[in-house]
Amino acid sequence: MTEADLYTLYKGVYVPNAIHTPESLKYYEEFTFRPDDVVIVTYPKSGERPAVIRVMNRGGGYFNSQTGWTRPFFLHLLYVSAHCCRMFSTLTVVPSLQVVYVMRNPKDVFTSAFHYYNITSFLVKPGPQSEFLQKFLTGKVIFGSWFDHVKGWLNAKEELQIMYISYEDMIKDLNDSVSRIAQFLGKPLEPDVLKKIADKCLFKNMKNNPMSNYSVVPQEFMDQTKSQFLRKGVAGDWRNLLTPEEAQHFDAVFKEKMKDVNFKFNWD
Repeated sequence: MTEADLYTLYKGVYVPNAIHTPESLKYYEEFTFRPDDVVIVTYPKSGERPAVIRVMNRGGGYFNSQTGWTRPFFLHLLYVSAHCCRMFSTLTVVPSLQVVYVMRNPKDVFTSAFHYYNITSFLVKPGPQSEFLQKFLTGKVIFGSWFDHVKGWLNAKEELQIMYISYEDMIKDLNDSVSRIAQFLGKPLEPDVLKKIADKCLFKNMKNNPMSNYSVVPQEFMDQTKSQFLRKGVAGDWRNLLTPEEAQHFDAVFKEKMKDVNFKFNWD
């Protein structure tokens, strides 16, 4: 099926009809944030967000893929009972005083998306790799352009309290990443709690956790016999997918689209 069959064009970007009903979008638009809300923002397939959730709950709490699947995917309300503030996970721009923005090498984002689109029934199949690459680079995929999303949030730093962290940071030193997130959110952690959170957020542990690996999602929506939702959890897997020519083209597009961005990305 095509984009016209499976997607809605919402404010200029595609959103999948199956998980973005009109009621879901209306709920999102009418939602009111509080000053002490925390927002976790990522472009799709840029890495999971349990570290922030666990920091706020001092080692407890998790993203529940079982209940999260049935809620508006734009805005998952993750209530953390141990604290007065609420936590939200969103894929679009929202007003908030504290934002944790997670980035990932876009070539790895593309690679993860290519595999993910192939196992879902509610997304347009990627088709030939070269065609999907062109769609990705021009933003004709769900939630629009990676370049626009990242640039938009980098430009928002003057208006909001934003912590920028990369998927690569978390792979390189998860303990340090969790510690920095905790400091940013004003929730410093004792060493034993820090270790507990980092251990639970290790990819291998998340991959075996039904609450985070989406294994509870019905096969007709996501067929993980073809490829797992949490697949490898590494940096640089794009080298196993993109041809040298495709990687060179990707780098050229990145250089052009991000030429005015004054930010040092810490991936190769």
